[in-house]
Amino acid sequence: MVKAKKEIKASKSEKGAKHLVIVESPAKAKTINKFLGRDFQVVASMGHVRDLPKSRMGVDLEHDFAPEYIIIRKATKTVKQLKKDAEGKETIYVAPDPDREGEAISWHLSHIFSEEGHGPKILRVEFNEITKEAVRKAFDHPRKIDMNLVDAQQARRVLDRVVGYQLSPLLWRNVGRGLSAGRVQSVALRFIVDREREIRKFVPQEYWTLDAKLSAAEGPEEAKIFLSRLVQIEQLKPELKNQSEIDQLKEELQHLPFQVANIEKTEKRRKPQAPYTTSKLQQEAYSRLGFSAANTMRIAQKLYEGVELGDEGSVGLITYMRTDSVNVAVSAQEEAVRYIREQFGKDYLPEEPPVYKSRKGAQEAHEAIRPTSAFRTPDSVKSFLEDEALKLYELIWRKFLASQMVPAVDEHTAISILAGKKYGFRTTGKKNLFPGFTAAFGEIKTEKENSKATEEEEVPEVPELPDLKAGEMLKLHELLGEQHFTKPPARFNDASLIKILEEKGIGRPSTYAPTISTILGRMYAERKGGALIPTELGETVVDILVEHFPKILDTEFTALMEEELDEIEDGKMGWVKVLKDFYGPFSELLKRAQTEMKNVKPSPVPTEYKCDVCGKQLMIKFGRFGKFLACSGFPECKYTRSIPTGFYCPEPGCGGELVKRRAKGRRAFYGCSNYPKCTYVVNDLPKKEDAAEASSEAP
Repeated sequence: MVKAKKEIKASKSEKGAKHLVIVESPAKAKTINKFLGRDFQVVASMGHVRDLPKSRMGVDLEHDFAPEYIIIRKATKTVKQLKKDAEGKETIYVAPDPDREGEAISWHLSHIFSEEGHGPKILRVEFNEITKEAVRKAFDHPRKIDMNLVDAQQARRVLDRVVGYQLSPLLWRNVGRGLSAGRVQSVALRFIVDREREIRKFVPQEYWTLDAKLSAAEGPEEAKIFLSRLVQIEQLKPELKNQSEIDQLKEELQHLPFQVANIEKTEKRRKPQAPYTTSKLQQEAYSRLGFSAANTMRIAQKLYEGVELGDEGSVGLITYMRTDSVNVAVSAQEEAVRYIREQFGKDYLPEEPPVYKSRKGAQEAHEAIRPTSAFRTPDSVKSFLEDEALKLYELIWRKFLASQMVPAVDEHTAISILAGKKYGFRTTGKKNLFPGFTAAFGEIKTEKENSKATEEEEVPEVPELPDLKAGEMLKLHELLGEQHFTKPPARFNDASLIKILEEKGIGRPSTYAPTISTILGRMYAERKGGALIPTELGETVVDILVEHFPKILDTEFTALMEEELDEIEDGKMGWVKVLKDFYGPFSELLKRAQTEMKNVKPSPVPTEYKCDVCGKQLMIKFGRFGKFLACSGFPECKYTRSIPTGFYCPEPGCGGELVKRRAKGRRAFYGCSNYPKCTYVVNDLPKKEDAAEASSEAP
C-alpha cells in the first residue's frame, strides 16, 4: 500500500500536463506513464470510486430500479485528488480495462467530473495490451463511453444486489447470521452439493479385465512380449463380473491358438487448441500448475499491467486477461509466424494463419490471452519474474505459439487377435510422425470428466508394438485377470467447476474466480486436496433455496439471464425491462418465503465440557463458520471455544489440543487451543496411529 501511494505521488508530480489520464491501478499508471509524453499526467482511481451503499439495498424498486450511487468511503480522498488533478486540464482520458466493468468505472468517473456542470472534455480510451504501440494507438482513436456496456454492467450489479439483499436476510433469520445468497454463486454451490450427493449414493460395481501376454510364435526367444486385452466373446462385449468367470476363461484360453487377425494403421492429425480465454487459462493453470482460479487471475493481472524488464522498462507481458474471445490480432499472428519460422522452421507453419471460433456470445472485438510479443520468450524474462508469474507466463506464451502452428501427425496401429474362433483380443499403439504444435506446447492431456464408463472399454496403449503380420501365429505366455470397481464421479475442483459453469452459460469470465472465492469464504464449501467439498451449512443453504426459489437455482434460467445481459450490451434489450421481467415472479416467491420458510437453525447440543469462565455446561452451537462450543449461560457469559478434535499439540510441554480454525483468504487449518501462548499450526490432523502415540505422551 505504501508503494502504491508513492507511485500515485510520482505521477502527480508532472508539471504542465495538458491532459489527465485515469486508469485503475498504480502499476498500470506507472507503465502507461512511460509511453506518453509530458503533456499527459497518468493517475490511478484505485478501482471503482462509486457504488451502491453497503448499509442498504440502494435500489428504488418502485421507480424502474433506479440505483443510488455514492462515493465509496475508501475512495473519498482519491476522488478529491482526482478533481484537483483535473483542474486546468484540456482533456480527461478515462482508460480502465476493456470490459463492462471498465466501462462502468469510466462512466462513474465521468459523472464525478461533470456533476459541477463544467470541466474538460472526457474521452474513453481502450487498449487490449499495455505496450507503447497499443497505448499510443488507443490515444489516437479515443471514443465516447459506450452506454450499452455501462447498462449491461449496471443491470448485473442491480440484479445481484436485489437478489442478494432480499435473499440473505431470509437466510439470517432461518439458517444463521452472516450468510449470503447470490444469483451465480448459489447455482455454482448447487453443482458442488449435487455432485457430493451423487458420490454418496454411488454403489461400486465389481468387474474384471483379462489381458494376454503374447509374442510372435516364430523367431528368437527374446521376441518382444506385448499385452492384448479381451474385447469380444462371440462378437459381444465381455462382461466379466467375478474371479470364477476369469478362472473359467483362463482354463479355456490356455488351450486355444492365438493368431493375428488384422492390422490397421491410420494417420491422424491432432490440431492445436485456440489461445487461452479466461476460463481455459484458469482450467489449465489449475491442472498443469496447481493454481487456484483466484491465484491465476491475481498473477495474470500483474503480467497484464506491467513488469519492469531492466533496460526495456515497464511493459505489459500479456493481453487483457478477462476475455471469452479466441481472436488474435493480425500483427500478433505475423510476429508469431516470424518467430516460428526462425526457431522451428517453415514446416511448422500452416499455409494460412489459423482462425478459431469463439463460443456463442463471446465479445468478438476482444482478443484471446496471448503474450504481447512472441519474441519475449520465458527465458528472456525469467530473471524479472517470480516463480509463479514465470510459470503462468510460460503457459500463456507456449499456448499462443502452439495455436499458430500446424497439427501434430500420429500413426495409430490397432492389432486384432483371435483366440480360437470365439475370443477377440485387441492391442493398440501410437507413434508420433511429426510433432507439429507439440514442439512448442508439449502433449495435451485430455482429462476424463467424471465418466462412469468402466475401464474395460479402454484398450491400453502399448508403447512399442512388435512387427507383426496378418495371419501370423502368436505364443501365449500368461493370462492376467485384474479386478476393478466402478468409480463415482470426481468431486469438483476449480478447473472442472469453471468448465461446467462455462458449458452451462452460468456467469462470465470475470465472475468465475470471485464465485469460487465467495463459496469458500462463506464456508459453504471447503478445499480438500484441491477438491471442493460442501459443508453442512452449504447443503442446508442449497436445500432451502431450491425449495423456495427453484428458478434462482435453475441452470437454464440463470443462463437465460446471462444471455439477456449480453443482449443489453448489444443494444437489443433495455436493462430496466430485463429487471422488471425478473423481479415480478421473484417478488411473489419472496412474499411466500417470508411466511413459509422454516427455521432450520439446529438446536444447541449439550456436552461434557465446562465453561472456563463460569463453570457452566458448554453447548455445541452452529454458526456461520460451522460448529463451536458456547457457554449455556449466554448472554450473561459469552465464552466460546472451538470444538476439540481429540488430538494433542505436539509442542513439548504445551498440553493444548488441536482445534479447527479459519482465517480470511486461506483454507481451514488446525491450531493449538493455547494460542497465543502456543502458535503451532498444521493444515491437516495427524493420522490416528500418530495421534494415539501423541496422546500417550501428552500430560
